[in-house]
Amino acid sequence: MRTPRKIAVVAHRRKTLGGGLDELRRLITDEGVDELDWHEVPKSRKAPKQVRRALAKEPDLLLVWGGDGMVQRSLDTVARTKGGAKVPVGIIPAGTANLLATNLGVPHDLAEAVRIAFHGERHKLDLGVLNGEHFAVMAGIGFDGAMIQDADGKLKDRLGKLSYVYTGMRHLNGEAPKATIKVDGTPWFSDDASCVLVGNVSTVTGGIKAFDDAKPDDGWLDVGVATARGVTQWARTMGRMAVGRSEDSPFVHMTRARRIDVKLKKPLMYELDGGAREAVKKIRVEVAPAAVKVCVPHQPIG
Repeated sequence: MRTPRKIAVVAHRRKTLGGGLDELRRLITDEGVDELDWHEVPKSRKAPKQVRRALAKEPDLLLVWGGDGMVQRSLDTVARTKGGAKVPVGIIPAGTANLLATNLGVPHDLAEAVRIAFHGERHKLDLGVLNGEHFAVMAGIGFDGAMIQDADGKLKDRLGKLSYVYTGMRHLNGEAPKATIKVDGTPWFSDDASCVLVGNVSTVTGGIKAFDDAKPDDGWLDVGVATARGVTQWARTMGRMAVGRSEDSPFVHMTRARRIDVKLKKPLMYELDGGAREAVKKIRVEVAPAAVKVCVPHQPIG
């Protein structure tokens, strides 16, 4: 593989890693590149416009600096842009959870993340699509969506990963409306559900390995429904997930699908890769196989 010569960077300027953006620029120039197209944004929702500008110049490599929200919005834009799937994306994990980077084996180390971006394997990655928006890690509605909404912003900046634990405890006795779920057009679940999760990778919010067999390149999405209510049932569920397989819990139902349709009795918040979205009564999630190309270490990903 030849060394990329035209590099584009889209960075969340409020996120930090190593020596910051100055060190990132130095590490890139150390690679002897010919062109460096640099974009900074103050919020992840500002990223799509800059990603489109970067892709219009047909770079050999796109580097995305930030957390899961920044990565999600960037990959969504890459997948939507004509020819975007041809441009490899290097993830520089400068956020709070960095779930996609963790699942792909990209470490929270600036120099190593840059090395992987330039010299690692280019791997095609599936994405999920929820109501038209792509995600790489997971989507969730119910308990998960409410927890993410509360953990967003200043609390996440102050507490980091602990913000998910703190807000999660507040929602243990939250609503559990009736959910009707179809997988690939076939009725699968109809009962009260405190949370519905759709995963593209195994490890999700808070470092929990929710989907033991999920792989981001197998053309499938894994689906989990939690019926646990209250501290006791959630403690049993989380304990079983910590020492065994998620599906072994009596309060968890799991399957695999290419399309998932969820209808709820009342609207609830949903989330994509740790980013909160508005309350809705129904969602459709589909897999987009090999939608983007990402830079990973020279080893199998899971």
